[in-house]
Amino acid sequence: MDVEAANREFIDKKINPILEKLVVDLLINKPEDVVEFMIDWITTKKDSLKREIGYTAGESPTKRKESQEDSDDEVEDLPIPAAKKKGPRTSVSAEAYGIFNKKTAYVPKVVPKNDEQKRRIRQRLEQAFMFSALDEREKEIVVNAMEERRFKAGDTVIRQGEDGDNLYVVDSGQLDCFKQFSKNEQQKFLKTYQPGESFGELALLYNAPRAATIIAKSDCVLFALDRECFNGIVKDAASKKREKYEGFLSRVELLQAMDPYEKANVADALKPEKYRRGDFVVRQGDVGDTFFFIEEGEAIATKSMKPGDVPIEVYQYKAGDYFGELALLKNVTRQANIIAKTDLSLVKVDRDSFRRMMGPLEDILRRNMTRYQQYM
Repeated sequence: MDVEAANREFIDKKINPILEKLVVDLLINKPEDVVEFMIDWITTKKDSLKREIGYTAGESPTKRKESQEDSDDEVEDLPIPAAKKKGPRTSVSAEAYGIFNKKTAYVPKVVPKNDEQKRRIRQRLEQAFMFSALDEREKEIVVNAMEERRFKAGDTVIRQGEDGDNLYVVDSGQLDCFKQFSKNEQQKFLKTYQPGESFGELALLYNAPRAATIIAKSDCVLFALDRECFNGIVKDAASKKREKYEGFLSRVELLQAMDPYEKANVADALKPEKYRRGDFVVRQGDVGDTFFFIEEGEAIATKSMKPGDVPIEVYQYKAGDYFGELALLKNVTRQANIIAKTDLSLVKVDRDSFRRMMGPLEDILRRNMTRYQQYM
């Protein structure tokens, strides 16, 4: 085995399995002192991590490698299951597959349900951005695989630290999310989930324990999706979509303040649209419920300064620019027309996703609104 191949194998088998788990916990907890968190994390988990990568106490890795290479007659150790190789996307980890955990072709299951249940599931899938990358065939598989579950107010749906086998989409009711950040702290309230939102995907995405506790605030109806369907259908589609938009989002100046995990969430929520030269994307005075990024092409903004005036050009947009934020930030109608100057490829984010995803950027967006002030 040449040096490059040996290094690659060492990274895949010994380093990546540990780093993936560490990165997941860092993204979930977002500690102020990252270095101290990492030291404590490795110290606390070192025994289980050693078992995972197949380290035997008292045997140096170098010596072990030499003994394997020196004796062609000896039976080789069974290979340690390696984590699935990751591309540039850092926020979606793969389940570990190998000799002891073979990945098999996914066979869709069908949970019996009536037409009304299917209608409600389809409605919720359209609202939950986790499923926005699915095509119609994939959506039908997910609809068939989902199972309706009912919970009473006060019921614990998932508990932090436990293993997770299902993702949930809220059909009706509200649920509160709590997280305990350290053993000596009381759990803290994070948010309330509303109909159309989903939760529980972290445990499935990263093959990790539940990151928070979800308690029903009221009687609620949820649709549960099992791990096998999620891994076989949803995760692959979401990963492909994230990879598709990764390069574009990295060039959007507005998003530079976001970490890779936050950008991945934005990618999940994006929906593409195309316009021909001269088409109106938005019209002045219309109600606005979407925020746009320009992927390819150019556009102009025109505005009537007074009712009845002929619109004049007030702004130009190019690839990487954004528009539509005024209506969402200020809850007003569209303040200008946006017209395709060339053939235009856009990606859009709806109002609900905008509020969830762009929260960390609200100060930047409000500050950047000054570019329009002379035309207001």
